Amino acid sequence: MASQQPKRKKRTLLYVLIGVFALLVVAAVVKARQKPKGEEVTVEKAEKRTIKETVSASGKIFPETEVKISSDVSGEIIELFVKEGDSVTVGQVLAKIKPDEYQSALEQGQASVGTARSQREISSSNVQGSTAQIEQLKADRQRVLAQLDLARNAHQRNDKLYKEGVISTSEFETSQNNLKAAESAVAASEASLRSAESNLASAQAGVRVSEYGINNANAQLKVLRTSLQKTIVTAPVSGIISKLNVEKGERVVGTLQMAGTEMMRVANLRSMEVQVDVSENDILKVALNDDADIEVDAYLGRKFKGKVTEIANSASNVGSVGGVSLNTDQVTNFVVKIRVDPASYLDLLKDGRRYPFRPGMSASVDIFTHTAEGTLSVPIISVTARDDDKEEDKDKKDEDKPASAEASAGKKDNDLIKEIVFVVSGDTVGIREVKTGIQDNDYIEIVSGIQEGEMIVTGPYSAIARKLKGGSRITVTDKKKGGGNEKKSGVSVEID
Repeated sequence: MASQQPKRKKRTLLYVLIGVFALLVVAAVVKARQKPKGEEVTVEKAEKRTIKETVSASGKIFPETEVKISSDVSGEIIELFVKEGDSVTVGQVLAKIKPDEYQSALEQGQASVGTARSQREISSSNVQGSTAQIEQLKADRQRVLAQLDLARNAHQRNDKLYKEGVISTSEFETSQNNLKAAESAVAASEASLRSAESNLASAQAGVRVSEYGINNANAQLKVLRTSLQKTIVTAPVSGIISKLNVEKGERVVGTLQMAGTEMMRVANLRSMEVQVDVSENDILKVALNDDADIEVDAYLGRKFKGKVTEIANSASNVGSVGGVSLNTDQVTNFVVKIRVDPASYLDLLKDGRRYPFRPGMSASVDIFTHTAEGTLSVPIISVTARDDDKEEDKDKKDEDKPASAEASAGKKDNDLIKEIVFVVSGDTVGIREVKTGIQDNDYIEIVSGIQEGEMIVTGPYSAIARKLKGGSRITVTDKKKGGGNEKKSGVSVEID
């Protein structure tokens, strides 16, 4: 019995020690759980990357060259030589419009020209007759003038002889009558000459009127001949019939002065472009010859290459200013055209497709507006804005601080809002003011403020935007809480 008591005492002591140890472990665990933890965050090193800033937009595919063929004359289509999808060359006959009315009008015009020419011949004959008559009258006038001179000289001699009594009164009166007759003949000759000259002027005016009539008739004939030629519709350019709006037997309406019924379209499907709407916030970033990636809905997972070839100078949706108030609530867009590089879809042509793209296909583009290679960057979500009056950078070095209190007091109000990141220092964070550059979907360029390799808080968004302050305790975790990465501004970009 005596030997069993010490054994029981030892066993009891062992149980007590085990219980005490268990209580200590439980107390330690409880104490550890009650110990305050820092804000759980994710972190990432600031590293050098290649950032490509892009402007994203969507639109449609169109041929670079597409010609609308409209009717210049009205009538019934009696022949249609093409169908949609056919290849055509310049000058190829595409359709014919019934020419009967235009042929009749042309024949009437030709008759009008003939009538005008006949009238000119008549007027020319009158001119010739009047000219010959004037020459004859001028010769007669010279003759009667000579007779007048003879009669005047004879009368002067007879007047002297009559006064001397050499001749009788009857002889003197005969001489006087001869003089008056000669003078009357001269007056009659001059009147006839003036009448002939008037007739000549009238005949010459008739010739001029006839010439005008001929010119007018010829001009009208030219119009009628052109109208007749327009009944034969030919291809103005080489390409593909991308759209056919008419059938044989239909009537089309048109005039030479304005566009008529659109009959068909001829497009060059070997040279395609994407037309997209770019907002006014991004249009200034886009420049001619900028490279672009093109995604076509018909080719999922495939990217084609392109270049910017045209940028609109005026917005595509600007309202009229003529007495109408402009609405500034709507988004203002500018049309940008991107040529699709044929080299990026050569493999599609090998599959038997003559033209891999069709007008009207939906497409989206990423236009590369600026590229920064090997630039220091951090995730976009890491950068936030804080009021400079309420936050201090506890991790700032002395040389980074303002040289004097006056320098700090002289800041402008718009400088009080600063872009900052949270830099990890042990189990706390410090605020670091940064200057940012371009960005892409995930990363943003850091021009100054941090060094390569520093650990930057990358999430969650709620902690970066509101909870963290200079000196806040943190717990680094791999979990990404709430917020996720968010884009800045409206520019979507891509990173290599």
